[in-house]
Amino acid sequence: MGTYQDVYEGAQSDATGFWLEAANGIDWVTPPQTALDDSNPPFYRWFADGTLNTCFNAVDRHVDAGRGDQVAIIYDSPITGNASKMTYGALQTATARFAGMLQSLGVEKGDRVIIYMPMIIESIVAMLGCARLGAVHSVVFGGFAAAELATRIDDAKPKAIISASCGHEPGRIVAYKPLLDEAIEIAAHKPDHCVIYQREALAADLVAGRDLEWHAAHENAPELPPVTVKATDPLYVLYTSGTTGQPKGVVRDNGGHAVALAWSMPNIYATGPGDVYWAASDIGWVVGHSYIVYAPLLAGCTTVLFEGKPVGTPDAGVFWRIISEHKVKVLFTAPTAFRAIKRADPDADYLDKYDTSSLEYLFLAGERADPDTIIWAQDKLNVPVIDHWWQTETGWPMCANPVGIEQLPIKLGSPSVPMPGYEIDILGEDGSVKAPDELGSIAVRLPMPPACLPTVWGADAAFVEKYLTTFPGYYETGDAGYKDADGYLYIMARTDDVINVAGHRLSTGQLEEVLAEHPDVAECAVIGVADQLKGQLPLGLIC
Repeated sequence: MGTYQDVYEGAQSDATGFWLEAANGIDWVTPPQTALDDSNPPFYRWFADGTLNTCFNAVDRHVDAGRGDQVAIIYDSPITGNASKMTYGALQTATARFAGMLQSLGVEKGDRVIIYMPMIIESIVAMLGCARLGAVHSVVFGGFAAAELATRIDDAKPKAIISASCGHEPGRIVAYKPLLDEAIEIAAHKPDHCVIYQREALAADLVAGRDLEWHAAHENAPELPPVTVKATDPLYVLYTSGTTGQPKGVVRDNGGHAVALAWSMPNIYATGPGDVYWAASDIGWVVGHSYIVYAPLLAGCTTVLFEGKPVGTPDAGVFWRIISEHKVKVLFTAPTAFRAIKRADPDADYLDKYDTSSLEYLFLAGERADPDTIIWAQDKLNVPVIDHWWQTETGWPMCANPVGIEQLPIKLGSPSVPMPGYEIDILGEDGSVKAPDELGSIAVRLPMPPACLPTVWGADAAFVEKYLTTFPGYYETGDAGYKDADGYLYIMARTDDVINVAGHRLSTGQLEEVLAEHPDVAECAVIGVADQLKGQLPLGLIC
């Protein structure tokens, strides 16, 4: 394969050849002959002449290859005390029945289905079952407020909603069904059906004529074979977490998504068939979509579905127990999780109780990884701790240390280097490219690689306005940072978190790093406050 530089430069100089070769990593009904369709910029499309089914690639092809008895999903719920495993063969049956159930309820290819579920295996079955039918799923965090759920119902206009009676949080049970009923009452759009999974802790009342109980509807449903879809057909819509205005539904297509995620597993995460991969996240996040569900299963791995917290379920040793019991090779989580573990068990005493020798890599993402947390994790686990960076909009890493190709030097505070297809520049307010070590807006040259959002659901104009207008020819990430002389990227803050003090542009992220170095500081944040003399002053908040 060569070095990282060989791979990256090869992808930049011959994108067509690189991505058509990467497309061989999945199974197609109609193999694509064209990589990029750039006939209608800025609405770029990947593998437009190809057809496939994502569920087939994530499930059926592994069964066809003789690995139906391999465990596909390990469910571990310290909150409830339950644990179970599902093989690829059983997952194939479950998704086929779920797709058949949806079809019997009138759901067809292209229809939307909202999934409002906790972290249980049935949630993954629902996602894959939608993909099998060609329906477009939209996962909303279980327990999300009724008004916010209603907004998403009105935007996605689902024909059906899949939910559960409740979710579990430490020390309490969250009833989902009353929130769902309230959201449907608020929303102008009404789904035809709701399918409710009844959990043991709390039963939900069903609405006659609209609601169905999961087991009754699912167990007797016919098994549906995978439905062929276009590579450019949407797989899912995932709403970004905005605090104001209409939420924006990030669209993910089928073909580019499958190709990019399948490429990422061996090359970025050094994992393959049979390896145990654990993304300690939630299916409501993009990390859950990409690296709990789709990427590990596309690669034939065993994925861990964790219903718990890094501390308090029951203690700060739960991560080490799961790694030990399930022989986890790669763990992917947010720095916050390790900060919580470090605060609860600073000497990692719980680690001594478990054998974590199966773990080869720890990947961090979702927020800036402060050097103190990285150093602590490296010292305690004795494995490479690799920060990497991406967004809901991209669906897979923009910058990483591609250990499956070669492990590059780790630089604290940097998510390393751009991945194939991402040409990243640091831009000034006038759009000029900044020199190394100069702070600016991080932007990606168009077109972006496969899996990145082709548009916003039902809102092409909003897509262009939000992401493509500030810097013509670029996707605006909304992050500020710089690149060093070696091409390593440093993410310092969101662009609206860069404060101007007496004409000096200061990154709140850099200031937070200084505060975090103090041994008595567990969490910190820096914000800008108005000052009559200097325009703004930094205000530090610590705990």
